Amino acid sequence: MSQEAAGEGRVRVVGTAHVSEESVREVEETIDAERPDVVAVELDEGRYRQLKGGEPDDIEPGDLLSGNTVFQFIAYWMLSYVQARLGDRFDVTPGADMLAAVETAEDLGIDVALVDRDINETMRRFWSRMSFVEKLQMIGGLAFGIGDSRGVGLAGGVILGVLLGPLVAIFGGSVGLGHPVLSRITGGVVVAVGVAAAIWVFGSSVLSTEDRLLAALAAGIGIGGVAGVGFGLAAPVVDALGDFTVRVVGSMAVGIVGGLLVGGVIGQLAAVFGAAEVDDVEEIDMSRMTDTDVVTAMMEEFRQFSPGGAAALIDERDAFIAYKLVALRQSGADVLAVVGAGHREGIERYLEHPEELPPMASLTGTDGGGIPWGKVVGTAISVVVIGFFVLLALSSAGDDTLLRLFGAWFLVNGIFAAGLAKAAGARWSSSLVGGAVAWMTSINPFLAPGWFAGYMELRHDPVNISDISTLNDLLADEEKPIGDLVEEMFSVPLFRLIIVVAATNIGSIVASALFVAYLLPLFALDLGGAAGVTRLLFEGARNGWEILWGSVA
Repeated sequence: MSQEAAGEGRVRVVGTAHVSEESVREVEETIDAERPDVVAVELDEGRYRQLKGGEPDDIEPGDLLSGNTVFQFIAYWMLSYVQARLGDRFDVTPGADMLAAVETAEDLGIDVALVDRDINETMRRFWSRMSFVEKLQMIGGLAFGIGDSRGVGLAGGVILGVLLGPLVAIFGGSVGLGHPVLSRITGGVVVAVGVAAAIWVFGSSVLSTEDRLLAALAAGIGIGGVAGVGFGLAAPVVDALGDFTVRVVGSMAVGIVGGLLVGGVIGQLAAVFGAAEVDDVEEIDMSRMTDTDVVTAMMEEFRQFSPGGAAALIDERDAFIAYKLVALRQSGADVLAVVGAGHREGIERYLEHPEELPPMASLTGTDGGGIPWGKVVGTAISVVVIGFFVLLALSSAGDDTLLRLFGAWFLVNGIFAAGLAKAAGARWSSSLVGGAVAWMTSINPFLAPGWFAGYMELRHDPVNISDISTLNDLLADEEKPIGDLVEEMFSVPLFRLIIVVAATNIGSIVASALFVAYLLPLFALDLGGAAGVTRLLFEGARNGWEILWGSVA
């Protein structure tokens, strides 16, 4: 459809499917037949450069400290993965329609205009406009879509186990899980860790990574269960650890084993029923991908999943592109705009009624899309934790208690954050930096230890958007053993960065949850229970008020 006004140029919008060979031919033929003054394409500078064979910009280490950079890459990767799989299915390179438009225009000496919003800004707004639940659903969908649901189930089981552990520590005695039982279980954990570590270290020369992991887990659990739990062979070591450590380690082991059993069962059921559904996927008719009704239905389905995400990914870009096209039309140019079919209807509506365009300022920058509940809750937690330490310091609890409490906070956060970062493949320097700042970032909603660990990683390994293509190629190989696939994915800097940042942050989150829900109640028992802690906090508040009043009176 052509859009023009008196005394102005005109704009014709061509909607394409980004993975359709028919769209490529239509674009080439239309440009050759119409010979417009300008060919406008749904590209920004970065994607244009990449399509033309240029190298994308690396992520600057400092950019990672700005916040959601890694999550934006994950969102972009998900969208790219879906498009790449469609391209493989129909033997067309994603973006071939835009490249055809650019190259045809350049061959004919026609000007090319890049009219899309910067992809990094779009991904920032896309991520910020999605709700917390929508983000979980999207990441969970990726996990179940390209991963083994049994592995996802086991991972969920570990999280469930971490939540069950504190309940075992506090209420376990009433159901037969008192100190004698937890002592034997702790001994089993000690033996299991030692055996697993030995197999992991000494088995590297004879076993593959996957076999070594399975052997370490199986032998550790088996020998630990028999020697540690059954025969109590680690009793001398356990006695040296002390009652507090026994309670923590033993109850956590019970919780994680229970969680793994539940998660394993759920994952297995998902694998069985999920496999039956895969065969029912309807074949996609690419000849209908540019049909307005089909595209509208697809867009509306995505809008139902995430209204905010759809607004950033579709509606805002419709308006942004329309702004650019209106400016070209007002300059008197004859414009042929090549855009994805999903954008055509919205762009044409704005071209017909440019007075309905939203302010340009509302289409750029980072829009939180509402109340930042995550930061609100995070700030509240920070205030509570800091206030707890301050009031306890002002009470008669004693320096020894306060140092033990702060030491536990520092060590638990540091060990979990650094340990998971190292397990994810981070360098020692990155792991230690992430662990060292975890105690501080865990009470600050505007910082995360993973950003600092990722910053250290980026100082050694550059990462850019081209890594996404490498990851898509690896995921497209459905015959590769899962162990080899994971190993090769970890060799891609972007994937390793994402895992390191996520693992460091998860470690700190788990540690903070353990401390609040698990270690604090155990410390409270030593301070006289809930009543004793409450008394100390009120005492600290009273002393603090007296100090404050004395300084101003």
